[in-house]
Amino acid sequence: MSEPTDEGSPQLRQLSAEVDRIARALAKLSAPKASEPPPNILERRHQPDRRAQPDRRDTARAEMLSTIRGIIRARRMREQFFNADLFADPAWDMLIDLLHARLEQRPVAVSSLCIAAAVPPTTALRWIKRLTDEGIFVRTADPLDGRRIFIDLSDSAAENMSAYIQQIGRMGFAFLQD
Repeated sequence: MSEPTDEGSPQLRQLSAEVDRIARALAKLSAPKASEPPPNILERRHQPDRRAQPDRRDTARAEMLSTIRGIIRARRMREQFFNADLFADPAWDMLIDLLHARLEQRPVAVSSLCIAAAVPPTTALRWIKRLTDEGIFVRTADPLDGRRIFIDLSDSAAENMSAYIQQIGRMGFAFLQD
């Protein structure tokens, strides 16, 4: 896809820089939460509190979240050494962000996903449309605010991303860990 010719304008460059700054700040803030995760690491429904009986799924979820946070940090760290434009990969950044959100059982609005993509909003929106058209993303209207749309991974995309992240974790990349 070709980029619009006005993406080089000073206003869009400034907006892109601000979106990038926010994305880096969000990546730094993605610390583990004190609450216990639900037993099924890919299920978004509310589950009863199972703190009294921790199991392998809780450990797997914690390990996966740790690996995802490491991947996000490593991706953003590259920008300290090279121009961020060299590494623009909005589809991957969105996939990682959506898996992270799914594991934490929090919805992701289109605007938030655009920030996570670390590219100009118009580029992020084109990728969201493409990945939705391909069945990788699922759009859902916010039941409380009809103007807002949430994006989630399809179940098959979530399973594939989960398998990939687990494989990365098994490879033992120490630099990806918390």
